[in-house]
Amino acid sequence: MYILGYFLQALAAVVDVVLTMAMIVVIARAVLSWVSPDPYNPVVRIINQFSEPLLFPVRKRVPYISGIDLSPLIVLLIIMFLNNFLVPTLQRIAHQMIQGG
Repeated sequence: MYILGYFLQALAAVVDVVLTMAMIVVIARAVLSWVSPDPYNPVVRIINQFSEPLLFPVRKRVPYISGIDLSPLIVLLIIMFLNNFLVPTLQRIAHQMIQGG
């Protein structure tokens, strides 16, 4: 069972990195929305390509409030919840499997 425990431990680490990167991309997208960057800039295009799949489902359901897009805030809260719930849960399960308890 300890092999599965180490696999879950590695999976928790990967999930943590992916969620952290998603958080950074969403924050970068929110900061870019405050200025008017060149839409043809490669960095801006990459940030938009990575953040849009995260933001679009929330934008469909949450209307703008006084012209303010709250979808980055909602997505960040979801990412933070997953990072604070899913990662420690996977780590705890992995630790219990490795220890045999």
